[in-house]
This record gives sequence, structure tokens and C-alpha cells, in this order.
Amino acid sequence: MRRSHMTTVSLLAALALAACTNAKDVLEPSAIAPQSTQAVPAAGTAAAPQPSATTQPSAPAQSATTPVPAKSAAVIARTRLQVAPIVGASVEAATPLTAELQTRARQRGITLAGSAGQTPTHVLKGYFSTMSEGKDTTVIYVWDVYDPAGNRLHRINGQQKAPSVNGGDGWAAVAPETMQAIADQTIDQFATWLGSQAG
Repeated sequence: MRRSHMTTVSLLAALALAACTNAKDVLEPSAIAPQSTQAVPAAGTAAAPQPSATTQPSAPAQSATTPVPAKSAAVIARTRLQVAPIVGASVEAATPLTAELQTRARQRGITLAGSAGQTPTHVLKGYFSTMSEGKDTTVIYVWDVYDPAGNRLHRINGQQKAPSVNGGDGWAAVAPETMQAIADQTIDQFATWLGSQAG
């Protein structure tokens, strides 16, 4: 139990340091060209927990099959989400994350505010770090949701553990599917929070 507490303290310190990283570790999401690849959730990864499906009971896995209350749908339809540059993750790790954020947002009916003059209603800022233990690597993430004036409205955080790949350490050990699973969970939780604002 004590080790778990120390690990949590270490992770929080790592996130604080990640927020102070220089610009070379920041990926501008608008720099990624929209991809026409199909969204493939990482549910097939046995070691990767999927908290959004179990801990977020009001977050349906697919909005196409689950009816959304009219008020919630109206709030989501009015939302224009801007994803700020990702802090702490390597460009190689952030690329599949950003692409899946775009795909999942479209699936949930959330409009992404691009650089074409669309004013966002919400800004999503993400801070990431990794921790490798044995044959597994855990990605720790914190997303803050802001209004256009810079006021923080909501926080989404969690961690995704999966087997390390490429025999690497840190970001080199993180599979694209791990980052895609984080993107799916993030958008699902954001949509659930938006829906809760409708009441």
C-alpha cells in the first residue's frame, strides 16, 4: 500500500514536470492531416483496462446504437472542441492519440474547431507521462477542459497500462493502440460530462 502511495506521488511529480517540457515535446493536433482509417478500439488488448465502459455508466460505447437524450444531443451539437498541443508525449505517441480523438469526436457528434476561424466552445489540454514496470508500461494522462476565456471547467484523468512494445522504455514502449484507447475514453468521458451539463 505504501509503495502504491509513493508511485502515485511520483506520477503526480512526473505530470507536473511534463507540463513544463519544452516545445519539441508538444504536438500541435491541427498539424495532423485527417486520416481515413477506421477507428479500431484497443478492447482486444487483454492487459489494457477499459475504465470508460465500466466506471462511466452513462457513457455509451457507441452513440449510433444508444439513443441520446434530446437536451444532451443539443448541447453536444453546439459544442466546438479545440484540442490544444499535447504536452509530455512524444510526437510518435501523440500522433495516433490525436487521430483517434478526431475520429471518436466525429462518432460522438462533437465538432472539432480547426484553425479555419471556428471559435471553440471548449478547449482540451492534455498532459502525459509514462512509467515502465517490468514488461508493462503505464501511460498517465490528465486532460483539463477550459472555456474560451481560460477558465477550467472539468478534469479528466486516468492511466492506461499495457505490455511494453519494441523492447523499449518510456514512450518507445507505448503501442499506438494504447494511445487510441486513451483517446476513446477521453472523448466518451467528455461527451458524458457535456450531457450532464444539459440538465
